[in-house]
Amino acid sequence: MSEHSEPLIGRGEVLLDLYGDGVGHLRLNRPAASNAMTDSFLAELQQAVARAEAEPRMRVLVLSGEGPNFCTGGDVKDFAAKGEALPEYLRSATARLAAVVAGLVHSRLPVVLAVQGYAAGGGGFGLVCAADLVIAARSARFLPGATRAGMAPDAGASVTLTRIVGVRKAMELVLCNPTLTAEDALALGLVNRVVEDEALLPGTFEVARGLAAGAPLALAAAKRLLWEGIGRGLDEALPDEARTVSELSGTADAREGLAAVIERRRPGFRGC
Repeated sequence: MSEHSEPLIGRGEVLLDLYGDGVGHLRLNRPAASNAMTDSFLAELQQAVARAEAEPRMRVLVLSGEGPNFCTGGDVKDFAAKGEALPEYLRSATARLAAVVAGLVHSRLPVVLAVQGYAAGGGGFGLVCAADLVIAARSARFLPGATRAGMAPDAGASVTLTRIVGVRKAMELVLCNPTLTAEDALALGLVNRVVEDEALLPGTFEVARGLAAGAPLALAAAKRLLWEGIGRGLDEALPDEARTVSELSGTADAREGLAAVIERRRPGFRGC
């Protein structure tokens, strides 16, 4: 990592720093909650992604999470506390998450994501699928997780995951929710490389510095061309995902799913 940084966003649940070599570092900063996402957290993340894009000195963006886990998805305790107001709450949260994903995918900046611990749900697993390059610690674990809690994929995963691993494997991951090891994720193409835990951030910044030394206009154009193949499908899928998740959140099964995750038990779904 570079030695000196300038804080662009120096406080709050999302932090953003800029290093002298043009590498930006966006950090999810709710470590005590495993960086689980709330509506207010997503509002900060949306602003940070926009701030990074607007910074002319930034040439590449590293995305990581503070604490033992990268991101465990939505904050299920926060969701469960909303009761009957959850659908309206998630209409806002999923719209913000969609804006974050669109911001990362359509950014001129190459996005290099570092994963330690769990990357789960739309927040964690979905961001993995939306990054340009992903470096995983050997102890990292990946879990789609949405259907386990009576919900559906969001963060663009209904489009990006199928393009990354294929329709059949995506169906297995989303419907069956296996927990993938870092090596599993590497074999499927979800991540680009696996490093020892202590080498995660140094290895990620090594990749980022290499990109920052490249031709920024060429990298931005190449990124745009590669994502453009799925861009129309992604943009159509994001609002549909947000509507679906919001609607599902008003069902008894969703409330049961959230309770089961919090209580660490198997859910009893009733189809209503």
